[in-house]
Amino acid sequence: MKKLITIIGPTAIGKTALSIKLAQHFNCEILSCDSRQFFKEMKIGTAVPSDEELASAPHHFIQNKSIFENYSVGDFEREAISKLDELFKTNDYAILVGGSGLYVDAILKGFDTFPGIETAVRTDIISNYEQFGIEYLQNKLEEMDPNYFEIISKENPQTLQNPQRMMRFVEVCIGSKKPYSSFLNQKKNTRNFTPIIIGLEADRQEMYDRINCRVDLMMQAGLLEEAKVLYPNKTLNALQTVGYRELFSHFDGEFTLDFALEEIKKNTRRFAKRQMTWFKRKENAKWFDYKTDVEKIINSISNSENS
Repeated sequence: MKKLITIIGPTAIGKTALSIKLAQHFNCEILSCDSRQFFKEMKIGTAVPSDEELASAPHHFIQNKSIFENYSVGDFEREAISKLDELFKTNDYAILVGGSGLYVDAILKGFDTFPGIETAVRTDIISNYEQFGIEYLQNKLEEMDPNYFEIISKENPQTLQNPQRMMRFVEVCIGSKKPYSSFLNQKKNTRNFTPIIIGLEADRQEMYDRINCRVDLMMQAGLLEEAKVLYPNKTLNALQTVGYRELFSHFDGEFTLDFALEEIKKNTRRFAKRQMTWFKRKENAKWFDYKTDVEKIINSISNSENS
């Protein structure tokens, strides 16, 4: 059975560096599943690997799409599985790396299939959200998919406050004219590989310090200028992203620059906490401190194969 070495963990923890070392050791290629590094217009704010890092091992799904394209987790699943099928013809290993839990799950265990949604539908939903707030999305979902609304309210109420997730639910309802929940729990596709899941972690203060440092480095690298270029397209789905949203608010006159930077750091820390909550559910993951020597991780992978 082929092996998919899957590296997970919060943002700024060192997943990219580890993936390159493992790719060099196992002589294999890397698939990114960072849902924002797909977009070629968003290089600095998404911490895309440097040119030197990209040259150190073959990478896929980095800056391969435009923010003007509709690109869903279902699209990614189809393209990534096709790429893995191709790679596994000549190699026993491949590496999957990224902090987008939904996209990791789509590759490891398959994902429910949703219909394509026209751009005009999402544009209209964003406009209504900006005008009427999160209550519009909540009311629309309750109207169009009351059963799913009730499930979320009981089991995961914080999702009701997440504009991106709520917009996705509503756009599927409106675009397909069917409840979002009608597309869930479909039969998943089987996989022709065995995942070996490696998690990186740090104590909370170390993780927060790394995040704060990364934001400062992004600003030094030109994040403010990158955000200015993207500002005219701020309503696009891809740009509803920490690091850009706060600077857009600065350009709108709502935030001072210093306050926007503090908001980026705060929201990134919150995002990292949510990432860890998601990834810690994976019972078969082996967790390592981010400073762990790579040889120890390689030995763990080898032992996993033999067990």
